[in-house]
Amino acid sequence: MRPEILFPLFAPATSLSGVGPRFAKLFETLTGGPAVLDLCWHLPSGLIDRRYAPPLAEALPGRIATLTVTVDEHRAPPTKRQPYRIACHDATGTIELVFFHAHRDYLMKMLPPGQIRVVSGKVEVFNDRLQMTHPDHIAGPEAAESVQTVEPVYPLTAGLTLKTVAKAVHAALQRVPKLPEWLDPALKKREAWEDWHAALARSHAPHEESDLAPLSPHRRRLAYDELLANQLAIALVRDRQLKQRGRVLKGDGRLCDKVVASLPFQLTGSQRMALAEIAGDMAAEHRMLRLLQGDVGSGKTVVALLAMLTAVEAGCQAALMAPTEILARQHFNTIEPLARVAGVGIALLTGRDKGKARQAILEGLAAGTTAIVVGTHALFQEDVAFKDLGMAVIDEQHRFGVHQRLTLTGKGKAVDVLVMTATPIPRTLMLTAYGDMDVSRLTERPPGRQPIETRTLPLDRLPEVVDGIDRALQRGAQVYWICPLVEESENSDLAAADDRHRTLQQRFGGKVGLVHGRMKGPEKDAVMASFAAGDLAVLVATTVVEVGVDVPNATVMVIEHAERFGLAQLHQLRGRVGRGSGKSSCLLLWQGPLGETARARLQILRETDDGFRIAEEDLKLRGAGELLGTRQSGLPEFRLADLAVHDDLLATARDDARLILDRDPELAGERGKALRVLLYLFERDAAVKYLRSG
Repeated sequence: MRPEILFPLFAPATSLSGVGPRFAKLFETLTGGPAVLDLCWHLPSGLIDRRYAPPLAEALPGRIATLTVTVDEHRAPPTKRQPYRIACHDATGTIELVFFHAHRDYLMKMLPPGQIRVVSGKVEVFNDRLQMTHPDHIAGPEAAESVQTVEPVYPLTAGLTLKTVAKAVHAALQRVPKLPEWLDPALKKREAWEDWHAALARSHAPHEESDLAPLSPHRRRLAYDELLANQLAIALVRDRQLKQRGRVLKGDGRLCDKVVASLPFQLTGSQRMALAEIAGDMAAEHRMLRLLQGDVGSGKTVVALLAMLTAVEAGCQAALMAPTEILARQHFNTIEPLARVAGVGIALLTGRDKGKARQAILEGLAAGTTAIVVGTHALFQEDVAFKDLGMAVIDEQHRFGVHQRLTLTGKGKAVDVLVMTATPIPRTLMLTAYGDMDVSRLTERPPGRQPIETRTLPLDRLPEVVDGIDRALQRGAQVYWICPLVEESENSDLAAADDRHRTLQQRFGGKVGLVHGRMKGPEKDAVMASFAAGDLAVLVATTVVEVGVDVPNATVMVIEHAERFGLAQLHQLRGRVGRGSGKSSCLLLWQGPLGETARARLQILRETDDGFRIAEEDLKLRGAGELLGTRQSGLPEFRLADLAVHDDLLATARDDARLILDRDPELAGERGKALRVLLYLFERDAAVKYLRSG
């Protein structure tokens, strides 16, 4: 149960005065959550300094100033289209306050003639006269001090003004309780950090630009708290994993040997090393939880199959789960002929399987006659039961939440888990997302893989590119043509792909196919199948997912508006070619003017095809949130920590978490109790449950 001390922070934002249901919805969009706490995490991105308070004669145009003036007269305009002006003065000069669409009664009440008022806003000059349009603040002289401050500027969303957001955040901060200190006193002293409460307050009350920087002491303190919660939660899950009894799964090699003998190539050194690590885990007393990381085409699927066959040799069943139907089918097509060589029953189960066909697959799994199943989310469904599931392989884990991983492993006893990803993940992100796993890396390319020549061209050279495609098609090559994600609107994506499809069809006729996110599964698969079979020569596609197909004959990849894609994404797309024996090339078409980041991205892609280096550079250029496409990735969404600048804190937090659990595994001591509050504060509730049931 969440500790009572945190109840005020997890109350809905509507419990704050002035936040009704309409605003609450907008705040949730803006801050990413419905609670008071989400407003506390919404830190300012800028500031407005209202401390400049000159006499009128010295007020500099273009600056924000706080002025004390006497109101002279209201000058209502003859028509509503013209502005309403109010003349004011001080001992040194005059100024006009200007209002559009003004309500006279309201302005008379706020600025009564003859009275002294404090106004704050931007000073401008119009027709040689000083003026201030729509002052941000109008107050009596007694409030001068409260106006003449530094105001935080918050990120906004449509429908919310700065004043509304600042007021709601201020109200939220009033609810923040005094929490027990969870930091190690020596670390706190070394870093010269304030208490959590003070660091939060200070982050919302910047005095100088430097206070907004992620490296300022108060922001580093908050980032560390978040990273410590993350690392502690991961360490708890990890400890729980190791405490749970595993099964000893030892194969005798009879099936694996048959498959290896039938392969047209030798396994690479890193494939053999990964297989040895996996076999060691499977034969151990505890459960396996290992991540297999390898670039596109480094041979992960073969490693996964041999690991599954080891489980089958030990008398169990194995399952491989992929995030999309296309990927599941691709894995099945790679694995099925090899499983047949070993004489092992294998099935494919997707959401599309219905009726008798589906029933037959389910019966095979329940009876144990089907030893290996490849599938999508369909494997989670309740009626899917195994005779004895001993091993689960999960592809592209960042598309699945941890709970989904647990649902699948819950279908067997002490299931060993191997997670695969083709997304090279930088070490810092590895720690935050996969810190609960051991890692094997495939660093070599299987023999026969061709290097890919990468070139960058401005979009205005498009006609030359199309001529080049013509020459490639005459040589018998096949071509991917990727259209960009324009903003986040499906309609515009579709339009871009549709237009390109039409223009290429005019040149190449019926040899051009199109796939996009709005097409139904069977329709999409049919186009992909025609491309794989060679009936289509050019495939125009919108998103990355649809291109997760292995077509060895495709040797040209054209990426339009490459500047709109992330580095990792571009690298993934490029890896779709170079899979056969032909020479492959990737053309990155860009639209100027190029920003610094986009230019750096394209440069890195031309220099290297090392996915791990590309991932590290991507993290530096973009920050972690965007790295794998925010939200769609199961990477934790950090609200306060920025892994590109706080990576030193991540390493400290990992060591701290290990030390904490070595000394106080149940978090029962004084600091342990404070750390439980920290875990709940950052909504790592699931990890706390492990303390009781571990």
